[in-house]
Amino acid sequence: MSALKATSHPPAFAGAPITRDRAQELLGQVMGFVAATVGFAALGAYLGRDLSGAAGLALFIGAFACIISLNVAAAKGREQLSIGLLFGLGLLLGLAVAPVIADYADADPSAVWQAAGATAAFVGACGAYGYATRRDLSSWARTLFWALLGLIVFGLVAIFVSIPNSQIIYAVAGLAIFGGFTIYDFNRLRRASPDSAVVIAVSIFLDIFNVFLLALQLFGGGRD
Repeated sequence: MSALKATSHPPAFAGAPITRDRAQELLGQVMGFVAATVGFAALGAYLGRDLSGAAGLALFIGAFACIISLNVAAAKGREQLSIGLLFGLGLLLGLAVAPVIADYADADPSAVWQAAGATAAFVGACGAYGYATRRDLSSWARTLFWALLGLIVFGLVAIFVSIPNSQIIYAVAGLAIFGGFTIYDFNRLRRASPDSAVVIAVSIFLDIFNVFLLALQLFGGGRD
């Protein structure tokens, strides 16, 4: 999932804040897209709870394709197509992680709800700070990108090398990185143009999606 974020995230962003009314309108539009995409992900998680791991891999490949196609569509100004691809991304990712969430729910149902609540509070706090600050945080992009790549490498190494508490380390480091991404993406939102709404919604949705999975790993006792 982190690799999806790396794929979707632009290397940098710069620009002046837009007017207050337009900023509020864009914020409402983006958060509406994010809420709908989260809804599609939840639907996918419910429908795909009996899927196999092989199906999940195929769905992740489909999610990569959605992100690439969405960026192309957005660049060409095909807003309706990019919105459809955004909702499709949510559904595919929900289906892909459905067996994992079902496994956690079977072992400890409270872990899922605790992770959902923690995600809402964590993203809300980070997003509020990122949107409220007047600082231009575009300089964070490169550092966060390389930190994310480092996290991915650590995760791959931990598969083959026994590292004590590697899952807890991965989850805590991941939350720190995606907390930074959330701050950055909301800060980017207050300076974005209206035609960037779908692209920014993708980034914020992937922040939420990754934070939820990392929190689920923590509340589920660091299970794989």
